[in-house]
Amino acid sequence: MVDQELDELRREFLAESADKVREMEASVDGGRSTESIERVTYLAHQLKGSGGSYGFERISSEAAEVEKAAERLLRGETEFLETVREHVTALRDEIAKQTEALR
Repeated sequence: MVDQELDELRREFLAESADKVREMEASVDGGRSTESIERVTYLAHQLKGSGGSYGFERISSEAAEVEKAAERLLRGETEFLETVREHVTALRDEIAKQTEALR
């Protein structure tokens, strides 16, 4: 019973994570305003912290990379925009992979 409950929590986490990644993608694609990049940083920070708690180390590590690159964007290092996009894509793909594995 405990495994089923944990799997359900993990599925809920992945669904919420997918929503956060969609928001990240929209923020990055929609412009490079300070507010949008701050939002990406915030969402990545949330996923970094909670991903490992649910046993999703790759989600946590990709989110950490998004957070680091977004912070560099906030400091004006515009060349990191593509790095943010690449890690957001990797994050999206990993969430999809883990979601499929829990079906």
